[in-house]
Order: sequence, then structure tokens, then C-alpha cells
Amino acid sequence: MPLAGFTARAAGGWLIAGLQKRAGDDGAVDRFHERTAERYTDLLGQSKGVLMKAGQIFSMIDVSAMGTGGFSPYQKALTRLQADAPPMHPALVHDVLADELGSTSAHFSDFTDEPIAAASVGQVHRAVLHDGRDVVVKIQYPGVARAIHDDLANTELVATFLKFVTAASGMPLDVQALASEAAARISEELDYRHETEMITAFSDLYRGHPFIRIPDAVPEASSDRVLTMTYLDGMDWTAAQQADQDLRNAWTEVIARFTNGNYRHANLVHADPHPGNYRFGTDGTVGFLDFGCVSIMAEWRRGLWVRFLRAAIEGRPDDYRDHLTQMGFLTERATLTDDELEQWVSEMAFEVTAPQPVTYAPDATERIIRGFFDVRDRDHPVAKIAVPAEHVFTSRIMLASTSIAAGLRATLHTRALVDDMDGVTEPITELGKLHHAWVRERGLPGALDEHDHP
Repeated sequence: MPLAGFTARAAGGWLIAGLQKRAGDDGAVDRFHERTAERYTDLLGQSKGVLMKAGQIFSMIDVSAMGTGGFSPYQKALTRLQADAPPMHPALVHDVLADELGSTSAHFSDFTDEPIAAASVGQVHRAVLHDGRDVVVKIQYPGVARAIHDDLANTELVATFLKFVTAASGMPLDVQALASEAAARISEELDYRHETEMITAFSDLYRGHPFIRIPDAVPEASSDRVLTMTYLDGMDWTAAQQADQDLRNAWTEVIARFTNGNYRHANLVHADPHPGNYRFGTDGTVGFLDFGCVSIMAEWRRGLWVRFLRAAIEGRPDDYRDHLTQMGFLTERATLTDDELEQWVSEMAFEVTAPQPVTYAPDATERIIRGFFDVRDRDHPVAKIAVPAEHVFTSRIMLASTSIAAGLRATLHTRALVDDMDGVTEPITELGKLHHAWVRERGLPGALDEHDHP
């Protein structure tokens, strides 16, 4: 069945047909969902475009304890999209390298034809530079830009897929908004030169960090459609989930310090906290791989955002209403009452204000989904909030980060971590002490300091 034929009527027809089988076989519905999930995962993997990214976004949400068992087969099948997709033929790979870099041998003393990962807009190969450095080479699929533009012109296709899986799950999601976010994300990932610049910005920021590992970009072996960076070793997401709990707790703290440190010590926002983008070290370090979706916050907005978070944590509703208004979340026409705003903010800050330490369970993900995406009820607080363009990925970052912590079943001193990252208390964990020693050595600004940035 071609993707163009994937319509709401077809999806609904298949669903009804499967449900009708239940009369004679109690397991027929489950098997129907499993077969359908596998079929559409295969189709999404072949699309190499917006649809595949939509599948990746859903694949990382752990809904096993949310009372939405209908989505479980789709979540399981879509997990394959985090790292796997049909690869290019080696001859085509070398054709792209020749077009972009002159030839494979011009830059690499060794190049492995078999990709180590194949994802939405490109695939990744191991290689060795002539100076001996181990690198990975990300090569964009030929024609992917045109395919994505075609997908963007048919956004109903993305929304229909999302409607299909959410109908099975009962999850309260704003499908159109999520479809638009997926489309925007995949478009940004096409610009490999921009990603090269962002890798450099992050590697410069985290130079010498004790547990955050960032690759170095290799600009001379990169182009519009080829991106070369130094290789980072480590476990993938599947292996990390089976590791010792103490190690999983450490990794979660590292990821939290990276996510929160980017805009506290600089003005950077890493907007794609996807588990496929991490490499987990047995020494407790984490390597961060993908920088295709990064935004740079203006200093006035960054400062307001940090002050809003402090006010939310400390329970100062007048202050955080003022900050949200200045940032554009609350307009003059907003009808959000004080009680509604306090309820919404308290849900978003739950892990920070709850008894510490916090163990992240699947209901943490449910809370984020309910707080940011449940707009079917027009009286829901989030339905009365405007989202400035600069914060379009905020909900995605919070959802993904929480899902990762829940996926690792991590226990974290969340309040202490945020407080020490903001500079209002001293760190209480060994990782926190190492991080702050590094900050002092580098002379980096703190969260509440004025940054030297426009």
C-alpha cells in the first residue's frame, strides 16, 4: 500500500475490520494492532521524510502504565525507527561522497560501506581520516529534500498517521500541532552546514567537561549533504535500559545537566533529546551526537525563561504570570485564571517540587502529555496559552527528557540539581560538584548572570 493511499478512511476501515474479529477470537484485536503497527513502521522507514520523523517522535513515549494499551504495539514497532531504516547501496554512497567531497579517498584512509545507522534524512558510516582520527560520516539521502517538500505540501498525510495511532491509544494529543512540529524538525535537519556550526558551538562550550562528551566537527570533510564528526563510543538506548540502576541514575543526571546547562551557561537550546542521539558510557559519561535541531535564545528571553522557572519552583504566581506575559505566552485576550495557571505550572514543576529524590515513572510522561497536549477540552489551561515561535519545541524537550528519565527508571535529586544549576545552592551530588568545578575553571556565566549575548 503506497503512503499516498494511507487515508483516514483506510485506517478506520482496517481498525473496524480488526475489531470485528474479536467475537470469535479474544486475541484477534491485539494481533491486528501488532500486524498493522509493523506494516506502517515499514512504510514509514521507506519514506525517509516527515512521516518517518513523526514515527520516531512517537516511538520514544513509554505509555505502558498510562492505561493506553492500544498504543503499545505501535510504540514497540516504531522503536525500530530510532536507529534503523533501509540503507543506501554502497555505490550510491560513494557517488554522493564524490559529488560533495571530490572522492572518498581524498579525505578518508578507511571507509566502511556498511552503515552503522540509517535514519530519517541520512545514514551514518564509520571512517578513519588520514590523520588517524576515528570519525563518523553522515550522508544525506539523494532527493530527500524534494521528498520532504512534497511531504510538507501534504501535511494531512502526517496528521492521518498520528490520528491512526492515537485513535488506538486514546492519548489526548493535539495531532495538528504535533504534525507541524514533526515537519519543522525534519526540515531543519537538512542543513548539514548549520549542524556543523552547531556541533562546533557545543564542543567549544563543553570542552574539558568531566562527563558530557561532544564530538568535534570536521569541516574540511563536510558539505551541504555530508557531515563528518569524530566518533563517540558507548552503549545505545536499548543496552542502556538494561544497565545497572546506579549507572542509569548517573546517566539521567548527566542528560539533565546537559539539557539545563545549555541555556544556563550559554544561550543554546538542544531541541532533539532523542535516546537514539545518546551514547552511554560505562564510566557514567554520556555522548551527544545529533545537533541538527538547535536554537539560540536571545539573552532577554533566556533571562526571562530562567526567572520564570525559578518563580514556578518557588511558588511565586504573580512573578511567573508576569514573566509568561513578557515572553508572549499570555496575551491580553488570555482568560487564564490564577487558579488555572497555578494548576498548570504546578503540574509542569511536579518533579522539582515533589518529595526528593524523585523516581521517574511512566505517569511522569502522562503528566507532561496532559499538561501540554490535552487541548480537546477548551477549558484546559494549555488551550488558553499562546506558544511563541521561540518556544515551539519546549513541550517536546520536556516530554522527551521526562520519557528518557522514565525509560531509565531513574531516581534523581531533581530540585537540588535545578537549584545548583541556577546557582542558588551548592551541589549535593558528586556529578554536580564536578560540573561546578568545571564551570569555575572555564569562567562560564551562571543561569541568573547576564550573558554576553544579544
